[in-house]
Amino acid sequence: MLTLKKYILLSLLITFLLISSIFPAFAYDEEMSDDAETISIIESLQASSTVSNEPDVHSTHIVAIDRNTNRILYEKSAFDKTPMASTTKILTSIIAIENCKLDDIVHISSNAAHTSGSTLGIKTNDNIRMEDLLYGLMLRSGNDCAVAIAEHISGNLENFSSLMNKKAKELGLNNSNFITPHGLDADKHYTTAYELALITNYALKNETFKKIVSTKETIICNRN
Repeated sequence: MLTLKKYILLSLLITFLLISSIFPAFAYDEEMSDDAETISIIESLQASSTVSNEPDVHSTHIVAIDRNTNRILYEKSAFDKTPMASTTKILTSIIAIENCKLDDIVHISSNAAHTSGSTLGIKTNDNIRMEDLLYGLMLRSGNDCAVAIAEHISGNLENFSSLMNKKAKELGLNNSNFITPHGLDADKHYTTAYELALITNYALKNETFKKIVSTKETIICNRN
């Protein structure tokens, strides 16, 4: 039994899983404008803008969009193609939610269990509910969960990447390409800050995704 605690903050100015400061992709939602952190960020941007034309931000790639219209409020190198690390898992999660049942039992392969990087710690031959893997994916940034999900849905990572790219095209993303479900470095695995914001905005319209990423902690059990 694993107790999973959330260590990633999902604020109004989304994109989360910002494991590196490569590019935060921000999305403004008026319904969340009373959030204290949101107000602080907006006031900070406004204050810096009164001093100069550019907000005081240090990320290489950044975009702020209106979530209702996708209108760009601010951007810096938002259309440059760049690796997106674990923000990849946003798309992995939404594909899983849309393509299988949350109570599916996923058999964990040796390949998934031995995935490198950030992991939940699942073991070979474990049997884990899909919903639990999604919590492990989004709360713990579990690369092992990403591989297990991909193998369950598509059989292997290559087929799953095709599914990811198909979804990207459905969302109108022309400057993104997905090779892995977890975001570990791979050639030709990239997106842009703007398209990442669009992916995240789409994901947050899904109630299951919203529930998962707003959860503070959960318990994950092996179903053997």
